[in-house]
Amino acid sequence: MPLDSQQLLDRFNAKMTPTGILFGTRVLEVDQPAGRVRMSFQIDERFCNPRGTVQGGIVSALLDDASAFAGIVALGEPGFIASMEIKTSFLSAAMPGTLYAEGRCLKMGRSSCFLEADLTDSEGLLIAKLTSSAIPIRSDKKPKLVDTRS
Repeated sequence: MPLDSQQLLDRFNAKMTPTGILFGTRVLEVDQPAGRVRMSFQIDERFCNPRGTVQGGIVSALLDDASAFAGIVALGEPGFIASMEIKTSFLSAAMPGTLYAEGRCLKMGRSSCFLEADLTDSEGLLIAKLTSSAIPIRSDKKPKLVDTRS
């Protein structure tokens, strides 16, 4: 039986990917019927370029995580999301601090899915947008996650 939104939220925050821990990820909201997630990240100077802004590859990684989480929610069964292609549009410089992402699954099919995500700062300024085409991988294989409850 598929998990509901609250069960998914609890599960996502109880165990996190290694990069999720690195980025200080917290899943704030899950809307299972809509295939949508909202997340926050705690980004510090380790992730900045010499100019002092968050490096573009890090911004893309945050958005890739948010879109993949939305895909996992929309999948409705155990599995993974494997990105085939991502495109990130950078609209403003990201500064260190708390950043927020909303990931959405636009369409889930048997062999492909279409995802998107937005990244904003704590003031709500839109920093970047990502679109992604991905492969939904239906699998009972356990993901490699780290327990965050200890």
